[in-house]
Amino acid sequence: MRQFALAVLVSAVTAAVYAPIALLWWRRARVRGRTLRLVAAVEPESYHAAVLRGEATEAAAAELVLGGYLRIDGEGAAFLTEHGRDPARTPVHPLPAALLEAVRRHDPEPVSIGWIHWWDEDYPARLRAYRRERDALLPVIPRMPGGERNPLLACCGCAAVALVMLFWLLAGALLVTGRPQGLREWGWTAVAAFGLAALLLAEKASRTVRERTEPGDPLGDRVRAEPHPALAALDEEQRTLVLRSLGERDRWRGVDTIVHEEADDEGDEDDEGHEGDDEWLDDKVWWEDAYEYRASDEDEPDATPPRPASSG
Repeated sequence: MRQFALAVLVSAVTAAVYAPIALLWWRRARVRGRTLRLVAAVEPESYHAAVLRGEATEAAAAELVLGGYLRIDGEGAAFLTEHGRDPARTPVHPLPAALLEAVRRHDPEPVSIGWIHWWDEDYPARLRAYRRERDALLPVIPRMPGGERNPLLACCGCAAVALVMLFWLLAGALLVTGRPQGLREWGWTAVAAFGLAALLLAEKASRTVRERTEPGDPLGDRVRAEPHPALAALDEEQRTLVLRSLGERDRWRGVDTIVHEEADDEGDEDDEGHEGDDEWLDDKVWWEDAYEYRASDEDEPDATPPRPASSG
């Protein structure tokens, strides 16, 4: 009789523990299936996929380079080409069009793509507006049950685990100290022992349910499956230049400092010579070994910028 009562009690507690786990599995499997179906029906636009990957500006710059709107030099500075200066020529998509407009605003000074991405006034706002517009078209992904961090539920769960462990210790002690007589009592003892073993595996079973029903990031996996067509069309040198320009977030004109020409050896310390240098720098900046920009091929400079007169 003792073994029978113990087997019934252990079986009832085991069923009470595994019932929520089975219900959680059923609910999470339904949500996972629904999530996968919703994502499978999504056809993200190429630039929207690039935004979700964090490559929107890179893809826009790649399209402008491939379209002949921009030229990027070895230092990462972007220059407008003749094609890019033509106001009648603009990319169809709003993101490369916004990036081209930002470069045109800085014309005739070269500017890095990274500076525009981080510090331009208009382009980041248009990028965020485009993302909000496209994100609104995505389906609402259902929330997976069992992932909430409710303090009350957590406390109740801890108390339930403590009670189950206490019951397991008491039932185990009764099972070990009992002396079954006959085949029937041995059978009830085996049922109780099986129930106690199942209770030990309840926590592992709960983890297994969560792992096998976790949908992961199906939308992210889908947008990461293929790069943007413009990025895929770049050769290795072009891609290197685009990434270099995108990484130059703190550089405006491609150079950070003005390189001063050295005066002649004689009279280098003369005060009058220094005043002449300062006056010349106020009128014209001398870009030595930096970037030379030509507003157009037809507009040739009349004369080279004057060098500061030697004091000697």
